[in-house]
Amino acid sequence: MQKIILSLLILSSIFAYSQNKQTEKILNEGKLLFRLEKGSWYGTDDMLVRFKTKRDSIGGYLSYENEENKINTIFFSRFDSSKILVRYEFDSLPKTKPIKIDSTNHIASQLEKSLIKIRQDAKDRVYSNEDKFFSFYENTALNFIPVINENGRNVFVLTGPQVSGVVLIGNDYKLEYNKKDELVKKMKIHNSILQFPYKSDDPENKLESTFQSLVLSEYINSTDICTLLLYKDYVEWKQHYAMSKKYVSIFNLEKESLFTMKRKTWEKIYNNQSDKK
Repeated sequence: MQKIILSLLILSSIFAYSQNKQTEKILNEGKLLFRLEKGSWYGTDDMLVRFKTKRDSIGGYLSYENEENKINTIFFSRFDSSKILVRYEFDSLPKTKPIKIDSTNHIASQLEKSLIKIRQDAKDRVYSNEDKFFSFYENTALNFIPVINENGRNVFVLTGPQVSGVVLIGNDYKLEYNKKDELVKKMKIHNSILQFPYKSDDPENKLESTFQSLVLSEYINSTDICTLLLYKDYVEWKQHYAMSKKYVSIFNLEKESLFTMKRKTWEKIYNNQSDKK
């Protein structure tokens, strides 16, 4: 009976702490960032093959969610950023192949102009790095993801690997802008950078999960979820734990689900399982 009561308490605790608005927002934002990055990946792959003559004219690219929840990926001119060279539309996942390609309508919408403006501003600030706020690491590249929606105007900066076989979490930033597309705040999402291998070096002892400690936030961050989803088809581990002083966030890569609980509760479960072994 005690075991049943304990199980019920654990389940109720997990449910209570996994359904709050803050973690739901984090999960939704993480999935959006993932879809935007996937759209940019697929759009770039197609652009470089289909429109070879336009390569030298590309000033940059970005992706955004349209009113129909589809992902639009645009490539703008380096001579005139308000001129769109090619515009892709992907399904909501997005899927690999675009459902629409437009290379004739070169006029950028107001939303596209604002997205381009804040992305370019963030990129300039990061690489000029006048106050040494941003960090750079060897064999990595920075990805700039502008987002304008009901949560405001933000540019997320993620660090990605330029070598295969590893997943990087950390060295990410969020730059916030006002309605005039002016910077109002910048923040570090993590204090450091972590590297996780795709697979274990020992085939008989596969990686089942990975762990990180949170210093600047209580819950796992949307940028972490984005990264985990981008690489979930390449890694052998299926769960990622993000631990702060108060909470433990558990992200299931296969189910794309997020559960959180109080760290004290998680430690009781962990210690109980360890005592039984």
